[in-house]
Amino acid sequence: MERITSRKNELVAHIRKLSGSRSARRAAGEFVCDGPKLLAEALKWGAAVTTVVAEEGTSLPELPSAVRRVEVPADLLRSLSTTETPQGVLFLCRTPDLALPERLTGGRYMVLDGVQDPGNLGTVWRTADAFGADGLVLVHSCADPWSPKTVRATMGACFRLPVWEADLHTLQARLDEGGVPLYATALREDTEDLRAQDLRRCAVVIGSEGRGVSEETLALCGKTLKIPMRTRCESLNAAVAAAVVLWEMAR
Repeated sequence: MERITSRKNELVAHIRKLSGSRSARRAAGEFVCDGPKLLAEALKWGAAVTTVVAEEGTSLPELPSAVRRVEVPADLLRSLSTTETPQGVLFLCRTPDLALPERLTGGRYMVLDGVQDPGNLGTVWRTADAFGADGLVLVHSCADPWSPKTVRATMGACFRLPVWEADLHTLQARLDEGGVPLYATALREDTEDLRAQDLRRCAVVIGSEGRGVSEETLALCGKTLKIPMRTRCESLNAAVAAAVVLWEMAR
């Protein structure tokens, strides 16, 4: 196993850039993951792991032969870790293609519109995987799906459920071709109760907590849906709202 001790090492600098910069992740086509659980999920689901960095003395699972293996002192790993309590290993993965496929072959999709909190994005991703969605689509400058905080919040769902970035009109065209209607959570005069709808085949948009679903997106939606709740409650956290919708889609 290769051993690195210098904080000025090229790989060390590379990992720091990937951890802190969306543009660096996009340019390199790699992202950083932290911890043995995520590593196990990445290997189980065939993610393109390129490099594994482990604290001295840490045992590793069996890795593909092409994976670079690096051992570092504990203090160096702590300086690289994206968590407050490092778990002995971090690793790099190739970023999957974020382009929307030419054909959407599934029937249930979650769409996030301008959701910029990486924790919310990762939580929705994890929930969408749990409730059987066929994919997650990001529109209008959402948080980076490959930021360390997003990846950590997915708890491995980032290796199982595809995520795509798309402009609205491309998304609408793909959904129309697949016969999948587009709905949104919003409050308008014609908004319908979520519980009264057949959501077994649809794509549903969740907006950011600050501004909700954009007017541009609403204009493309066939229906708007509301989650019934006490009138004294103004709204739900975006990830919580998505969980309620995904549960209804899975029923």
